[in-house]
Amino acid sequence: MSDRFEKLKLVSLQPDLEIFEKFGVELEEDDLIPATDEEKSSFIQTAPSISYWKDAWRRLKANRVAMVSLGFLVFVFLFAFIGPLFMPVDFSTQMRGYENMPPSIYFPFGTDKLGRDLLARTMYGTRISLIVGIFASFIVLVIGTIYGSISGYLGGRVDSVMMRILDMVYSIPDVLVVILLSISIDAPLKEWVNNSNSAFSRTVNAIGPGLISIFVAFGLLYWVSMARIIRGQVLMLKQQEYVTAVRALGGKGGRIVKKHLFPNCIGQITVMTALQIPSAIFLESFMSFLGMGVQPPMTSLGAMAADALSGIYTYTYRLVIPAVLLSLLILSLNLFGDGLRDALDPRLKK
Repeated sequence: MSDRFEKLKLVSLQPDLEIFEKFGVELEEDDLIPATDEEKSSFIQTAPSISYWKDAWRRLKANRVAMVSLGFLVFVFLFAFIGPLFMPVDFSTQMRGYENMPPSIYFPFGTDKLGRDLLARTMYGTRISLIVGIFASFIVLVIGTIYGSISGYLGGRVDSVMMRILDMVYSIPDVLVVILLSISIDAPLKEWVNNSNSAFSRTVNAIGPGLISIFVAFGLLYWVSMARIIRGQVLMLKQQEYVTAVRALGGKGGRIVKKHLFPNCIGQITVMTALQIPSAIFLESFMSFLGMGVQPPMTSLGAMAADALSGIYTYTYRLVIPAVLLSLLILSLNLFGDGLRDALDPRLKK
């Protein structure tokens, strides 16, 4: 062996002498000493495997604004769904002799003109607003995802026709539809409830025509943006090689969309759903403020703001509390949605 070569240590557990022979180096097996575990660990630097969602969570945690918004949203959810369990009175309980009480240690948010605790009513109203926002966003998610997936996957004339329908739906004024629906279904709904004593009819009566019209409006109009986003993603993804391979293996369109295209749109779907929730909450609060949303004794943040208008100068806190909470809730949802969009966008990965 030449003097230039000494005993060699290889990372491989079974060193191959042919590699050295290609370079004109003649070695014997005794010249090769397998490397130890410590030497292997110092030589090979392998990056840890991180999944898509773990990497997105890592980038989301780096966004301080999004994390502060998430913390506030968690607090609001606990406030709305856990807080009423610790309240000594219900949101609709009227306490004689405690009307128009200012904020104090016994009533942190004060009481209204009927002696109802505003803290309990704020908790319940926040719960109703959140439930309406989440349920309406779920309606948008289902309709928009199905419509956009079909339009993008089929393409051609079918896509053109479906997009023209979508353009017509987009041109319809949403608030006008909600008002017309609320007025048109009010009388038939009351007649049906009066003639029926089932649990379902009582539930529908508690919800009221205002909220039902809001849900119907979301099912008819508000899925347009979701459908556009999903259509664009499907148009891009269906040209990928793995989709071509599935087609060559005999995969049907429904299975391709469900098993291969839809999972790759989860990031966009999550972001659009998160950004749709504040829109639904704002619409419900706006309609309740006009008296066409939730019906008494049910309440929401918009309905509480409407009740406070009669004493806006003498009992200003009644309007400030629900208005500030509603503003912070919508702002936090939008900021968290923006942070979630940045975290789930692979183009922003460093």
